[in-house]
Amino acid sequence: MAEFMAGPVRSVLVANRGEIARRVFATCRRSGYGTVAVFSDADADAPHVREADVAVRLPGETSAATYLRADLIIAAALAADADAIHPGYGFLSEKEDFAQAVLDAGLRWIGPPPAAVAAMGSKVAAKKMMAAAGVPVLRELSADEVTEADLPVLIKASAGGGGRGMRVVRTLGELAGQWEAARAEAESAFGDGTVFCEQYIETGRHIEVQVLADAHGTVWAAGERECSIQRRHQKVVEEAPSPFVEATDGLREKLFAAARDAARAIGYVGAGTVEFLVAPDGSFAFLEMNTRLQVEHPVTELTTGLDLVAWQLRVASGERLPDAPPPARGSAIEVRLYAEDPAKDWQPVSGTLHRFSVPGVTCAFETPDPATRSEPLVRLDSGVESGSVVGVHYDPMLAKVIAWAPRREQAARVLASALAGARIHGLVTNRDLLVNVLRHPAFLAGDTDTAFFTTHGLDALAAPLVGPEAERLSALAGALAVAAANRAAAPVLAGLPSGWRNLPSQAQRRVLSAGGSDHEVRYRFSRDGLTAEGFEGVTGVTLVSATPATVVLDVKGLRRTFQVGRYSDAVVVDSPSGSVTFTLAPDFADPADAVAAGSLLAPMPGTVVRLGAAAGDVVAPGQPILWLEAMKMEHQISAPVAGVLASLPVGVGSQVDVGAVLAVVEEEAE
Repeated sequence: MAEFMAGPVRSVLVANRGEIARRVFATCRRSGYGTVAVFSDADADAPHVREADVAVRLPGETSAATYLRADLIIAAALAADADAIHPGYGFLSEKEDFAQAVLDAGLRWIGPPPAAVAAMGSKVAAKKMMAAAGVPVLRELSADEVTEADLPVLIKASAGGGGRGMRVVRTLGELAGQWEAARAEAESAFGDGTVFCEQYIETGRHIEVQVLADAHGTVWAAGERECSIQRRHQKVVEEAPSPFVEATDGLREKLFAAARDAARAIGYVGAGTVEFLVAPDGSFAFLEMNTRLQVEHPVTELTTGLDLVAWQLRVASGERLPDAPPPARGSAIEVRLYAEDPAKDWQPVSGTLHRFSVPGVTCAFETPDPATRSEPLVRLDSGVESGSVVGVHYDPMLAKVIAWAPRREQAARVLASALAGARIHGLVTNRDLLVNVLRHPAFLAGDTDTAFFTTHGLDALAAPLVGPEAERLSALAGALAVAAANRAAAPVLAGLPSGWRNLPSQAQRRVLSAGGSDHEVRYRFSRDGLTAEGFEGVTGVTLVSATPATVVLDVKGLRRTFQVGRYSDAVVVDSPSGSVTFTLAPDFADPADAVAAGSLLAPMPGTVVRLGAAAGDVVAPGQPILWLEAMKMEHQISAPVAGVLASLPVGVGSQVDVGAVLAVVEEEAE
């Protein structure tokens, strides 16, 4: 095709950041290509910047000022003497005008033709095109067409993705309000407020097919992925192959044929993904086509041995694909590790990631051939490392952790073990939820539809891995590690344990808090060793050893090791039971830290984008007060009780830090 220039690529600029930039750079290094990074001011110290041969600054911090500036990115490529641009995913990856601008600048575009990107850029137009090509689609509905018989329906942004501008509507009464909310969010996120709705299948399967096509007419369907476990319509767990497709006769062949038809209908070239919604009876309908590499592409790589990024580069250089893709072998499962709190409505988290390590990692950003392996492996594709700062301007995904094994249950077990043993200090993450999902009987049985969190209860799935007794032991270990650190720093008698007395004396006391629970740890050392007091249900504990980083306890004859990290007033205790982050109470409280009763505090740094009430208004419990935008999502701040909005010190556009007072609600008298 005319858009594809023959000849090898020399140097590749990745118009992206974080994990996907590192992923593309890894293949470029293995293939002998030069690498160019771009970075915002917020990403100046990010790993992808250090790993590139050349890095070009994009002045500013927000996406709009940096990674969404096509002109700056093309100028960076020309200045760094790159001859190709890889868009990664997100940002400009599915903007046809950016793809065309790259080509107009005389650069190689590592993606599909701009016309193919444009064809799939509007979900409304794409569905009509797919229907014409014989690909099954769901009936599109406008707001005034929806009847009781159509409910529930899903409102979707025509230009959207990643869950933005999507709303589930279950009653006609809420349709108008949800339609307008989706339209406003789509306009803010994509610059296009066009929305539509279609039937919402409560227990469907989200199954997608990886396609790869060359400029000579060959189109591959290189395996399917199941991505049904989602939060806010964003994928959390992905796997290949799909257990549902495996168990349904003829479904794979039908999905593959539909995906190839979709790609051919728009003259597709390069790597892409055709997504389908599959009903419990095995019928399916086209959802959308992502004209780029998908976040979850590693599960396809690990089951086929394909390096999809390498093939993107080869196809962009004019190479032909073989007649057929390699067969899939084994099973691969990927989880997305996010800095977020599932128990608090998936609230994103920002701050410093003090420590990040995952045990048993076999490879990073690599694609071992499954035909040559018989033992499980763990792959880590991470955008962060120990010491990284997670800000508020970008998506809160920290890493993708992927396991491959000959059998699905092996892959799930190995992945759960690696996650449970990971040391992740400084940020709340969804790690415990991921482990609980991977160990859940329904997941292991392959029963993973899009209602998984609703069916099995988010509260149960988001529950900490560490139970009450193990948490109390972790609190004791944390207190002993803090005491060991204090003693090690003492100018005299540093070798004695803190609290040691030759004669009986008052117990040492520490208060460590986690998850709303306070653990008052009281202990003393004597000639008889450690004595812990006030620990209901915890008896028979003997101290084996204690350092600032490691505490070993003998619990009823079983020796247990606790690894401890200390960061200001945070104490993180890791053990085979799981990880607990405690807040260490100060010896003396500072009155200046007190806030007025009824204060609504910012749960994260962000920007106030909408107000739902004004100072002086009477508010009801759950009534929206304002909306805070952070990490690509809007978060509603609501009145906790009925009362009067006594104070609203912020307005639209206000930038707030975590813990800032957003509003004060004075509860009405009984």
